[in-house]
Amino acid sequence: MTEPPEEPTASVWAKTLHYSWLVVLAALLYVGGVIFMRWRENRAIDQEMARKAAAKTAEADRRTVELMGGSRFEILRFYATATTIRPGEAVQLCYGVSNAAAVRLDPPVESLRPAFSRCLDVYPQKDTTYTLTAADAQGQTKTATAVVHVR
Repeated sequence: MTEPPEEPTASVWAKTLHYSWLVVLAALLYVGGVIFMRWRENRAIDQEMARKAAAKTAEADRRTVELMGGSRFEILRFYATATTIRPGEAVQLCYGVSNAAAVRLDPPVESLRPAFSRCLDVYPQKDTTYTLTAADAQGQTKTATAVVHVR
């Protein structure tokens, strides 16, 4: 009788290739995990930076509102750009108010409106004391003065 044919034995190389997919899978899982972890860390850093930037912007906005008078009713500034002028020269009167409903100037020069910062030209012919009066919605008033000397 004839002997059964021998089954070919797999070479070492063939056995290695047969199980190499496990090594490739493990490497892919490792690389994928590293990429995911770095993405997550970067996302957390970006979110923290965005939170800090928003807090910084909010603080700057709060300070700006406070510098502009916040919710207080006030005359923030009232001054003449020069305290002494020659006859016929102009001087600027500058004012700023917060939360005022109306403002007026005595002696009257022109109609005024409440503003954070506004300047207007005046031409005094003699020493003049200008009085700025601001009124809020409740009727409270505040005044400030500026003196211009004409020499």
